[in-house]
Amino acid sequence: MGGEEPVPPGIDITKPNIARVYDAFLDGKDNFAADRAVVELTLQIVPDAAAGAKANRAFLRRVVRYLAGQAGIGQFLDIGSGLPSKGNVHEIAHELSPAARVTYIDSDPVVLRHAQALLADAPTVRVVTADVRRPAEILGSAEVRELIDFGRPVGMLMLAILHHIREEDDPAGIVARFREAAAPGSYLAISSFRMPGPEHPQDAARTLEVQELFNAKLGTGLWREHEEILQWFGDWELLGPGLVPLPEWRPDSTGRATRDSTYYGFVGGVARKP
Repeated sequence: MGGEEPVPPGIDITKPNIARVYDAFLDGKDNFAADRAVVELTLQIVPDAAAGAKANRAFLRRVVRYLAGQAGIGQFLDIGSGLPSKGNVHEIAHELSPAARVTYIDSDPVVLRHAQALLADAPTVRVVTADVRRPAEILGSAEVRELIDFGRPVGMLMLAILHHIREEDDPAGIVARFREAAAPGSYLAISSFRMPGPEHPQDAARTLEVQELFNAKLGTGLWREHEEILQWFGDWELLGPGLVPLPEWRPDSTGRATRDSTYYGFVGGVARKP
């Protein structure tokens, strides 16, 4: 897992990084020893932890297919996009809507470096370096507005990002700013770590261990209660089946998904602005 490439200036590979750790969980190659060490420590606590990252990528694919196809959305804002990997938003969207415009937002300069090389010849795709904690800067960015018209419906993706926003940075307020800026008919997709309920005490105990590990190594990572995550959708219309474990959101097959130890601790949903 992982191949060492030349490191761009200003990147400290001795410290783990959220985007690169996630890439390592997905068996990607854009990560370093410090990132893989966090993965190994996590796997010691939750041996099937990588299943959560992979379920999130599968959720992204199903959401984008729905939005670009059935919902007719032609522009996407992927906030906290992470490192490029197989099955990016624009690749999925373009299968159904070749003219769809996609803007990726991430604060990690490594993401920009890799994405720029990947998307050099993609005129309907942009990568913008910005911090989700400053939504006004993202919404007012000339780079963002070059492709995204907030006067028209937009598909906003906030997948696996809000659980890295601390309470003092007001995750609810951040999401509210993006909701307010969106036109009626827009969609918001969210996935986030959720604290398993009392009916899954063993999973809850492991979750607290991983949360402690993430905060020690990455300085972030919060598993929140179901109702708090649900409130991030505001008064938008939550689509069926609601806020559910990721494999349960409109699965591709009718087969029962394996209830691994990450199953109830990673949830997602999609809502539409009336």
